[in-house]
Amino acid sequence: MNDILRRIRRIPVPATEPPVEPPDGAALPHNRWQELRRTLRSLFHRFYNFATDRPLMAPLPFLAVAGLIALVLVLTTIYTFGYVVVVDGVSVGSVQEETTFETVVDRVERRATSILGYDYTFNGSVSYDRALIQKSALSTGVSLENYVFDQIGEVMKSYVLTVGGQSVGAAQERVGLDELLESLKAKYVNANTKSAEFVEDVSITYQYTSSDLEQSLDTIAAALTANTTGDTTYTVVKGDTYSTIAYRNNMSTSELMALNPQASLDRLMIGDVLTVKKEIPFLSVQTVDAVTYTQEIPCPVETREDSSMYTGQTKVITEGVKGEAQVTADVTYLNGVEQSRAVTSTTTLREPTTRVVAKGTKERPKTAPSGTFRWPLSGRVTSNFGYRTIFGSRSFHSGLDIAAPYGTPIVASDGGTVTFSGYKGSYGNLIIISHGNGVETYYAHCSSLSVSSGTKVYKGQTIAKVGRTGRATGNHCHFSIVINGNFVNPRSYLK
Repeated sequence: MNDILRRIRRIPVPATEPPVEPPDGAALPHNRWQELRRTLRSLFHRFYNFATDRPLMAPLPFLAVAGLIALVLVLTTIYTFGYVVVVDGVSVGSVQEETTFETVVDRVERRATSILGYDYTFNGSVSYDRALIQKSALSTGVSLENYVFDQIGEVMKSYVLTVGGQSVGAAQERVGLDELLESLKAKYVNANTKSAEFVEDVSITYQYTSSDLEQSLDTIAAALTANTTGDTTYTVVKGDTYSTIAYRNNMSTSELMALNPQASLDRLMIGDVLTVKKEIPFLSVQTVDAVTYTQEIPCPVETREDSSMYTGQTKVITEGVKGEAQVTADVTYLNGVEQSRAVTSTTTLREPTTRVVAKGTKERPKTAPSGTFRWPLSGRVTSNFGYRTIFGSRSFHSGLDIAAPYGTPIVASDGGTVTFSGYKGSYGNLIIISHGNGVETYYAHCSSLSVSSGTKVYKGQTIAKVGRTGRATGNHCHFSIVINGNFVNPRSYLK
C-alpha cells in the first residue's frame, strides 16, 4: 500500500486540458464532433498508460477523464449521424441514409400509380441536412410513407371492401361495412342455420385508395346484390327432359344445348351434369341448415311369375303400404336455393309392407303393342301439332303432317289391331290402329290401304302408302296419336 501511495505522489500533474462540452441533445456541428473524438482518443491513451503502470496523470484529473469517457460512450450509443429530411422547406423526419427516403418515394409512386390508374410522380422539393440525431428519433418507413401519401389529394386512407379481388367501396368507419355484410347473410339465415359464408373472397382492409371509390353504403349494397349472368351446373334427375330443364332456368332448349355442346337431344341420362344459365348476385351467400323431416320408405317388391300374361306385362296382386322414416340432414343452399343435402341420421317410424307383383312369362306375339311408337315413315314435317291457319281459316291440327313422295310406304307405329280401314271425309283414305288401354294411332290421306279392319299388325309392318286423298295440299301422311279419346302431340311419344 505504501508503495502505491509513493507511486501516486510521483505522478506529474499535466498541463490543464481544454474543456470539452458534451452534446446537449441537439445536433453538434461536424467539426466539433471531430475535435471531441480526437480529445477522447488522447484521454484513452493516457488512461491506458496509467492502467499499464505508465502513469502520466494525477488521480483526480484521471477520474474526471474516466467519467467523461463514460459519458461520451453513452452519448454515442444514443446518438448517430444522419440527415433531416426537408420537403418544400418543412422538416418531415430524419433518416440515417438519404436512400431511405428515396426508397419510400419510389414505393409511394408505384402504389399511387396502381391506385390512380396513371403514372404518378412526387413533385415535392427534397433536401437533406446533415446532423447528429437521437437514434430513437429516426423516422420509420411507414411514417414517411404516410406523409408522402397524405400529399396526394386524389388518394385517401379508408376501410376498403374487396370482393374477389375487386374493390367495391370504401368507408371511413369499418362498422358500417361489417353491418352491411352481416345484413346480406341475414336474409338467408333461420333458426336451423348452422353456418353462413360468402362464396367469394371478401375482405375489409385499412389502406390508401382512390378518393373516387364509392363511399355510400346504400350504393355499395346495391352493387353487392345486383344480379349478374353466370354459368352454373344442374344434375339430371328422373323425369327430366331438356325442355323442362331449359324452362325452369328461363332459357330456350337451343340455348341450353349451346351451353352443352357435348349433349345430344337423343340422349339424356340420370346423373348427367349440364351447364345452365342463371341470374346470380354479385356476392353469393352459402348456408348450411340442419333440417328434420319425414320421408316415405318404399315397399319391398316381391315378383311372382304368371304364365297367363305376356312377357313385359305386370299386375299388382298386393299393393303394400309404404313405411315412414324421420330424417335429419345438413342441407346446403346457395342464395336460398338448395344445392345438396347430406343425411346425418335416419329413424324408422313405420316399417313398409311388401308389394306383390305378378310378372308375365307368356311369349308375346309379334303384333302385341310394345308401348312405344316409331315414326310411320321418313320425311319432312310440314305442319306440327296445334293451331294453324289453312285455307284462310284458323283451326286445330290434331297431328303431324309428314311429307314424302307419292307411294312411299307407311308402317304401323306400334303393334295392334286395325279398327278402321277406308275413306273418311277430310282424312281421305284412313287407317286407325288400336294399341290397347285406350291408345290409338291415325294414318290419313293415303293413296292406298294395305290392311283391312280387324287385321292384327306388328310394329313396322307396311299398312298403306303416301298420297293426297281427302283435304290435302300435297303428298303426305297425317299422323295422330289418341289417348283415351284425346289427341296428343306425337312428338312427345315418338322415338
